[in-house]
Parts: sequence; C-alpha cells; structure tokens
Amino acid sequence: MWPVIWTAARTYAPYITFPVALVVGAVGYHLEWFIRGTPKPREELSILELREERKLQEQEGRDSTQVLSLKEKLEFTPRAALNRNRSEKS
Repeated sequence: MWPVIWTAARTYAPYITFPVALVVGAVGYHLEWFIRGTPKPREELSILELREERKLQEQEGRDSTQVLSLKEKLEFTPRAALNRNRSEKS
C-alpha cells in the first residue's frame, strides 16, 4: 500500500504543494504587515530630482550673472594624456 501512496504523492506533488505554498505565503505576507504596522505613505524623490533640488539650493545665494570665462575654466583643467608629447605651438 505504501508504494501506491508514494507514487500518488510523487505524481500529484505540484497540485498539492502549490496551494499550500500559496496559503503559507499569503499568511506570512499579512502577518508581516500586521507586525510592522501600517505603512506610512511618503513620496520619495528620484535621484535626478534630488540632484536638481541640491543644485537649486547651491545657486540660491549666488549671482547668476557672474560666471567664469571659458579661459579661466580651461586654465585649471589637466592636459589630456594624448597631448603630452605634442609641442605647445601646434
């Protein structure tokens, strides 16, 4: 009799385990939210929105008409690695 039971259990295992797993998962999901409490709705900003907000806060106290010229900006940039062996004239 046992071989018949084991063969039936092996044959119908997916039909038995799926509903059991579904019930265990649903109970665990609701139990977790019950223990944690109700989630507080909060709106999270994306990384791009946070970056734009930070940039706006940095620019808030500055005069936007006073900017560095292109020559002043290039003066502090390092020379490219490919231009190191070239002469300054060319």
